[in-house]
Amino acid sequence: MNTLNPDSPSRYDRLTMILHWLTAALVIFLFASALTWDQLAKGTPLRKDLQSLHISCGILLAVIVMGRLLWRLTRGRHLPPVNQGVMNILAKTAHLALYALLLSQIVLGFLFRWAQAESFSFFGLFDVPTLMTFDKSMKSVFGGLHEQVAWVIIILACVHAIMALVHHYGLRDNTLRRMLPSRDSN
Repeated sequence: MNTLNPDSPSRYDRLTMILHWLTAALVIFLFASALTWDQLAKGTPLRKDLQSLHISCGILLAVIVMGRLLWRLTRGRHLPPVNQGVMNILAKTAHLALYALLLSQIVLGFLFRWAQAESFSFFGLFDVPTLMTFDKSMKSVFGGLHEQVAWVIIILACVHAIMALVHHYGLRDNTLRRMLPSRDSN
């Protein structure tokens, strides 16, 4: 139960949880797939297939992040913070940073792909139109930024996960449980 208000819900709503865990899974897959194809020889079918899957999952992440933001701003359940003061400020800052980084990563992914001047599709279902054209020299700029932001996201997401475990096992509060489904209908 939430220590601040016994009448407030103790968990996030189901859609918020689903979108959170889908985001986490996609971020991990996208990062791992990029590290993996770097180990594969250029031009091989496996490398090209992995890159294609990465692009499609990146587009899926864009849809999920946008849906997540819309849900959070309009209908998602807002829970009061478990902790007050500096810990609450740090948590809110980290969440805001993760959202900003995810959005910038999505934009950089599209810009990088458009700078490569190669067509790409969403799981082979439809081609993504080229909305901008760039000088090919921008490919390395966008690619470098895309990689750097990926590392920052992974580091911040790891800190986020570690802090959830610290709250659960160290502080023994409700922080982690709020993002996990319960056995009851809540």
